[in-house]
Amino acid sequence: MRSGAPALAAALVVGLAALFAPVAVVAQTPVYGYELVRTFPHDPGAFTQGLVFEKGLLLESTGRAPSTVRRVRLEDGAVLTRRELDPAFFGEGLTVVGDRVVTLTWTSGKAFVWDRETLRPLGEFAYAGEGWGLTTDGQRLILSDGTPALRFFDPATMAETGRVPVTLNGRPLAMLNELEWVEGEVFANVWQTDFIVRIDPATGVVTGIIDLTNLMPDRSGLDPTDAVLNGIAWDPEGRRLFVTGKNWPKLFEIRLTGPR
Repeated sequence: MRSGAPALAAALVVGLAALFAPVAVVAQTPVYGYELVRTFPHDPGAFTQGLVFEKGLLLESTGRAPSTVRRVRLEDGAVLTRRELDPAFFGEGLTVVGDRVVTLTWTSGKAFVWDRETLRPLGEFAYAGEGWGLTTDGQRLILSDGTPALRFFDPATMAETGRVPVTLNGRPLAMLNELEWVEGEVFANVWQTDFIVRIDPATGVVTGIIDLTNLMPDRSGLDPTDAVLNGIAWDPEGRRLFVTGKNWPKLFEIRLTGPR
């Protein structure tokens, strides 16, 4: 989500604090920790909105002006290919479908399609509501829009085919930002928190919480409101999990531990 969020969003963030607080105490939902495996450089100018590991490289979308879509070398964070969106659009989530990259925009109701290898623009399509996070299960696009729901789209027609409400301990969970498909689950950043939730895509139930508190404790010089955890990429062949944040100078490979 872009900076300068409306008052409603701020109120929801406050509600999230109350929602997560009892989880840590009564452990209604399993809470996972992490081990740090490796640290990589990350462009601190990247206001990360979408992140995918694909064929040895990272594909990343960023917000703010100019919003971009880019191909990034994992080892040193070098941007190999970069395309800018028109300044009228605020870039959001990203996923890969076959030989195409699909990226969302925040409030414009428009998604863009790019060639996976060159990021050459291939087209666009419209959708209702806001665009936050995007991933795919290989059959459907899965979109988050700030509400407590996951929405499903046909990647061939780009028509919405359904949605599921997202709940944590029986209560609606909104503010789901960047999404990633990980071995049958949807992993979702919860905006302005250090938590990632694991969601059953069939029911919308949060089956686990990943606590990434202190992953990057030194955030001096970063905007405390905007420079938040956001960005999840899964390497299915190497079974590696990567995470980063908006304007973070580092990207982390982590291994989950627990639950505790």
